[in-house]
Amino acid sequence: MDLHCEMILEEYRAALPELERLKEQVLTTLREALDRNGLIVTAVEGRVKTEESLAGKLALKGAKYTSLQDITDLVGARIITFYTSDVDRIASMAEQLFEIDWENSVDKRKLHQLDSFGYNSLHYVCRVPGFAFRFELQLRTTLQHAWAAINHDTGYKSGIEIPREYMRQMSRLAGLLEMADDEFSRIRMEINDYRRRVQNLVQNGKLEDVLLDGDTFRSFLQAKPLDALNRRIAAINQAEIQEVPLIRYLRVLKELKCNTLGDVSRLIKTYSEDAYRLARHQLGNTDIDIISSAVGLQNICIVCILSTGGGKIGLEHLFDVLNGHNSQNTELAELTFRQASGLPFMNK
Repeated sequence: MDLHCEMILEEYRAALPELERLKEQVLTTLREALDRNGLIVTAVEGRVKTEESLAGKLALKGAKYTSLQDITDLVGARIITFYTSDVDRIASMAEQLFEIDWENSVDKRKLHQLDSFGYNSLHYVCRVPGFAFRFELQLRTTLQHAWAAINHDTGYKSGIEIPREYMRQMSRLAGLLEMADDEFSRIRMEINDYRRRVQNLVQNGKLEDVLLDGDTFRSFLQAKPLDALNRRIAAINQAEIQEVPLIRYLRVLKELKCNTLGDVSRLIKTYSEDAYRLARHQLGNTDIDIISSAVGLQNICIVCILSTGGGKIGLEHLFDVLNGHNSQNTELAELTFRQASGLPFMNK
C-alpha cells in the first residue's frame, strides 16, 4: 500500500470515535422515525467499516480518494422491510430526515434489463448536519436481503468464474424471489382493501354481507354493540365497567352457528333482555362494584345455550373455551345453571 493510502488509514484511526457517534445517531434517528410513522420492519442495522475492510478498498482503488471524507460508506445503515412498497415509504422518510447526496446514490432496482434478475436494493448516500462524514443507507426487502446474502456466499459477483448452468439457475431463483416480493405486496394490498370494504359494510349496517372472522368481529365491536347492555348490568350495583378483549368469544359465537355479523347482531337482540335478567340474579345480592365488559356477551351466550337445550354440559364447554379446560369450570357451570333456574327463558 502506498504512502497516500497509509495517510488515509491514519485519518480513519483518528476519526473512529466520530464515525461511531455518527452510526449511533443515524440508527437512533431511523428507529424513532419508524416508530412515529408506525412502520414495522424486519431489522435496522448499522456498522462502521473495519480497518481491514477499508485497507482492502484502498488497495483496489485508493487513488480515486483524495481524503477519508471522499469515502461514502465508512458508516453504513440498513433497513430490511417486509414489503417492497415499504422500501419507497421509508425512502421518502429518509429524504425528510437526511441530506441526500443524489449524485452518489443509486436505485439498483431500476438497473436490471428486461431479461435479467438479481441484486435489488436502494442505496442512499446521506449526510447528518454536524458530522464531517457521509454514510450509506441501504433499503431492501427481506427477500432481497436473502438474495444478497446468497449472492455473497456463492461468490456469484466476486469475479470467480462460475459455470454458465449455475449462473442460469441463480438467475431463475432471483426471478422467483422478485415474483414472491411482488406477490406479497399484492396480497397485502388486497387484504387492506378487504378490510376497508368490511369496515364500510359494518358502518352502513350491511351485516348480512360480512362473514364472521377475527377482523370483521373487531370491526363490529368498534360500533360498541354491547355497551347498552353492559351499562344496564352495571347499573344493578352501580358498578364500574372494566374493559377486556372480547376476541376470545369468536370461537363461541361460531359454535353458536353465527356465520355472519348479521347472525351476531340477531343473537344480541334476541337474548339481551334475558341476559340482563340473568345478571340481576347473579349480582342483585352482592356488593360487586367492578364488572368485566365481557359480562353482557357472556350472559348472551349462556342464555342462548340454556334456551336451546345445552344444559350444564353446554355451559361447561363454554367456560372451557373461554378459560381453558379445568375442574373449576364444572363448578362454575353448576352455579350458573342454578342462577338461571326459574328464569323465563329456561321454560321456553
